[in-house]
Amino acid sequence: MSEFRIDQIKSQDASRGPDVAGITTFTGTSGIVMPSGDTAYRGGRGRAVFTGGYRDSPTAKLIDYVTIPTTGNAVNFGSLTNSMWAAGLSSSSRGIFGGSTYASLGNYIEYFNISATGNAFDFGDLSGNRRGLGGCSNETRGVFMGGFTPVITEIMEYVTIATTGNVTDFGSLIEPSGDGGSFASSTRGIFFCAKTPQPASFVNIIEYITIASKGDAKEFGDQVQSANNEGTGCSNSVRGLKALGNNGNLGSGSSAHINNIEYITIASFGNAQDFGDLTTARYDGGAAASQIRGLFIGGTDTPTQSNVIDYVTISTLGDALDFGDLVAGAARDGGSRNDGLSDSHGGLA
Repeated sequence: MSEFRIDQIKSQDASRGPDVAGITTFTGTSGIVMPSGDTAYRGGRGRAVFTGGYRDSPTAKLIDYVTIPTTGNAVNFGSLTNSMWAAGLSSSSRGIFGGSTYASLGNYIEYFNISATGNAFDFGDLSGNRRGLGGCSNETRGVFMGGFTPVITEIMEYVTIATTGNVTDFGSLIEPSGDGGSFASSTRGIFFCAKTPQPASFVNIIEYITIASKGDAKEFGDQVQSANNEGTGCSNSVRGLKALGNNGNLGSGSSAHINNIEYITIASFGNAQDFGDLTTARYDGGAAASQIRGLFIGGTDTPTQSNVIDYVTISTLGDALDFGDLVAGAARDGGSRNDGLSDSHGGLA
């Protein structure tokens, strides 16, 4: 076995040794690949990408992004081909949104390279019209969960993220549900159920799947909010957060909106617990996370769409802080129904 010694590295003219920052020791039995690219991204990832708009309009197709470890306003990434009330899922390199508009529906799935910027490309098709669905993923596989066809459904379908193509059947949710919140660890996907079939009712069950296998969802526990609709979720590899929502009194004013954030430990079973509060109560927004931070973006703060981006530190408890604003914010003519994804969420640890 050969030895790699930092103190034997010299500059080209041998006048000095290396300038080293951070870790200064290395032990290994194989070769190493030195980092390259922008120094802001060396040693890790950290980009969150947001889209959303259930109306069929050009601004509803816009994609925004932020760098999760920083704070500040979002920057334009590019555009989807189709407007979507979508679910997001991702590997460390590829982002995927799947869904449809509210009125014309659709079975769209589109993808892009997270580290780049630009417009999305066609990936394949869902099995049918779907909107208000959930999504979770690990590095290899992404699962679309529930939604409206327009009837509320228990369907779960999956894709292999690195390829393109149509979905394959995964199994069924316990409760047909749409407008819930979802996230994952590298092994387990979680779905916070919300609205169930007509006559409309609301359930507080939390369901889980094993992403690498196929099969029906199983019960995990119960949510803090017993009547909750139009929420979103994100996670690191240990803890998952669900936030935003409406208590079912749609159209009754801002008092119906939920500012509560709740959490679970993904590897265990049990009921969710209170985490803290958002900066503003709203519903129908999106979320994305790194291993450190969770972001909650956009949504509806009746009667307008919100441009707010909130953030929390996932490992702690407490109220959210202001991160910045979406690019187009409330001026975006797409309504809400935002969603998000990242290159560093809990499914990628």
